Amino acid sequence: MSADSKAGQDLATQTAGALSEAREGLPPTGKSLPIALIRAREKVMGPIRDMLSTSDITEQQWRVLRVLHEYGPQDATSLAERAALHLPSQTRIVQTLSQKGYVTRDVDVIDRRRQTVAITMPGKLVLDSKKDEAARIAKDLEGRFGVQKLATLLSLLEELDQI
Repeated sequence: MSADSKAGQDLATQTAGALSEAREGLPPTGKSLPIALIRAREKVMGPIRDMLSTSDITEQQWRVLRVLHEYGPQDATSLAERAALHLPSQTRIVQTLSQKGYVTRDVDVIDRRRQTVAITMPGKLVLDSKKDEAARIAKDLEGRFGVQKLATLLSLLEELDQI
């Protein structure tokens, strides 16, 4: 194929893409932020799911335990927000973790409608049993993606979360 016909073909492809975008009013799926975030999430979560497959907790339960370990006891709303969970899902997850003995739920003495959730020693042991593998997964991602790019991505995602 000659350079002129290749350039013409590239222009035709670009034009067709632009027309399609204009018709639909949507960016192409390869440039869609929601789809890109889902693809990236799946790429990042794969090794974590593999790690958790040998334990009795889910990725959502892992997040709850990590948040409780990092921030200490907290109310359900704060926990749901920090663990990136919808409140009804978080309620169900905390109930399961409580049944397993990994968290406690105490009624707030001032506002009896509120509960304070805390991690227990068995919950901490679950985290401890996976912390080396989790650290290796994080280090591997950092090595493959780059320390600076990862820091920039996390900053941009935090900024996006504030919108």
